[in-house]
Amino acid sequence: MSTSYSGEKTHQSVLPQRSALESVPADNPGAGTKRGAEIVHAVTGMRHGRGEHHQGVRQPDDRHGGTAQAEPPALFGSDPGVLQLNKKLPEPRHPRVFVLGKDKKPLMPSHPARARELLAKGRARVHRLHPFTIRLIDRRAEDSVVDGVAVKIDPGSRYTGISVASISDDGVVHGLHGIEVQHRGQQIREKMQVRAALRRGRRSRNIRYRAPRFSNRTRPNGWLAPSLRHRVEGTMTWVNRLHGLTPVASVAMELVRFDLQQQENPEITGVQYQQGTLAGFEVREYLLAKWGRMCAYCDATGVPLNIDHIQPRARGGSNRVSNLTLACIPCNQAKDSMPIEEFVANPARRQRITAQAKAPLRDAAVVNSTRWALYRALTATGLTVNTGSGGRTKFNRTRNGLPKSHALDALCAGKTGTVGSYAARVLVAESAGRGSYARTRSDRYGFPRLHLTRNKRHFGFQTGDHVRAVVRSGQKAGVYTGRVAVRASGSFNITTSAGIVQGIRHRHCTLLSRADGWAYTHREEEKRQSRAETETDRRAFFPALKHGVSAAFQDI
Repeated sequence: MSTSYSGEKTHQSVLPQRSALESVPADNPGAGTKRGAEIVHAVTGMRHGRGEHHQGVRQPDDRHGGTAQAEPPALFGSDPGVLQLNKKLPEPRHPRVFVLGKDKKPLMPSHPARARELLAKGRARVHRLHPFTIRLIDRRAEDSVVDGVAVKIDPGSRYTGISVASISDDGVVHGLHGIEVQHRGQQIREKMQVRAALRRGRRSRNIRYRAPRFSNRTRPNGWLAPSLRHRVEGTMTWVNRLHGLTPVASVAMELVRFDLQQQENPEITGVQYQQGTLAGFEVREYLLAKWGRMCAYCDATGVPLNIDHIQPRARGGSNRVSNLTLACIPCNQAKDSMPIEEFVANPARRQRITAQAKAPLRDAAVVNSTRWALYRALTATGLTVNTGSGGRTKFNRTRNGLPKSHALDALCAGKTGTVGSYAARVLVAESAGRGSYARTRSDRYGFPRLHLTRNKRHFGFQTGDHVRAVVRSGQKAGVYTGRVAVRASGSFNITTSAGIVQGIRHRHCTLLSRADGWAYTHREEEKRQSRAETETDRRAFFPALKHGVSAAFQDI
């Protein structure tokens, strides 16, 4: 890769919540048809139940046999009871290159071919590698036409998807760039637990007793644990960075809301009303994440899944989330109103289902704890912030036939109509930190065993720098590009996309960009779904919407 040099210094409102979209429960007598019975609603093409109709009685041990199913409803048409899919599926395209003017103000992103042409003609310089940005030397922002772009965010506990999109005059959304941010909140939590254990040991080991002081400390309003605050600040880092690289006009984020107690008891008010850790997640999305998008009884994946009551409602079971699981269509029908003790013969699987049903979803609690902090931080930027639920995000992604990924979920966040294109290559930014303040390494008892040098830079390099190493001879001959880990001896380690290469001498390395606390890689987006796969996913997502519900969602 050729690098161009420049004399200039290079840079280092909430939507209303709809009811949960659930299938008609198979273990609720009278709520749907069983054993092949079929009732057709007044709306053409929409059938009662889950949209599938099996012939004959199905036995528990014959759940996935070849069974005739009714023809699915038409993919396109004027029927308001059918989920309308876009006639033209979105196309994968090369991610756009960010462009800055001569005054370092953002311009509209450019096609990679145009960026290569500007660099070859000497009209631009490389300003930044990740994300790749060029800077024009002959044009300012005031001399250019800037339409503005939208930054869309799909916040998560471990990964946050960010997509830069442009919206055409006819409302078609085009994904220009996709970023997948990998948080290290779990690492922060584990390190803080180790630190607390060491401090607790020092306080009580071979010295007089000193009482802990945490009981006298108060926390300000809006306080978040460091592991949670890291997720908000890491996301805001990329929002502010994109704001300086692209002409951001608006921000859209997925702001999920869910309240179990109010669903079970709409009259609950006052001190009796408390939002739990699950507040902010819809039932179906919560169950899909909790059970790994697979059938709890046969571990089937890639098939339509229904919401099943572990303890059937016909036998006194409730609608609480702790009593809900996911089941494929054959298992759901075979279980009927049987108790789990009779339906699941394997005691190990039965125990696992019971234990997992009662276990909370930690990632959902993290998203719920940080959603409003992220929303307030985005609002403080002065940009227009739009929000949407998780159900709407999946509705938009399914309707446009897009595969499941963090960047594409972000592209479909908020009010999204037709998606015309999306970035085929995603920048993966992993939070790597800026090193440690510790000057020693301790043993398992907490005593120091070695001392670390205070100088973090050796031979002009620092751990975290992005380098290119060209080794012309020897056992490690080759070209390596990645993140470097330095040593005072001059023997460096380079982390590439293929793995870690050890023992590269410093004289072979060329600096590409300085460390900024992030490790960068790229990955290709999955191939978009075919028309048949899109229809299957459509039935899996909305297998049995009543005509009134599906018609209400046509204006989304």
